Amino acid sequence: MKNNETLITLEGLEELKRELEELKLVKRKEISEKIKAALAFGDISENAEYDEAKNEQASVEARIAKLEQMIKNAKIINTTKKNGVVTIGSKVRIKDLEFDEEMEYTIVGSAEADPFKGKISNVSPLGEALLEKKPGDIIEVESPAGGKIRYKILTV
Repeated sequence: MKNNETLITLEGLEELKRELEELKLVKRKEISEKIKAALAFGDISENAEYDEAKNEQASVEARIAKLEQMIKNAKIINTTKKNGVVTIGSKVRIKDLEFDEEMEYTIVGSAEADPFKGKISNVSPLGEALLEKKPGDIIEVESPAGGKIRYKILTV
């Protein structure tokens, strides 16, 4: 993988494009209105509303630039199944062997990783450990607190 490539699923790319459109067409306009309103208060040297709006504008513009770069360098992940082996794009059900808990994750590129939505990055410790494994395999992942966590792959 080239350093500037953004590994992403087709669904993830569409999500980035929607976010970019929202920021450009809606958020920019909202911030512009906030700046106009803040300027109406007069002196900008002690105008917290103006400072806040300008900070928000800088943040949005930085996100727009980042999204544009990610979209420009997007490399769509091939999500076709590979004989029951975990690859980027696979949905994997695993079991924590210590706590007897089952979890389901989709392995994605780091650009669209969102653990709260069950999407983990292929470069995360768990994602990396799962790659190229198959149902029945047991993997060990280093815990952030130290020690190892053992998982059994149930389904791919």
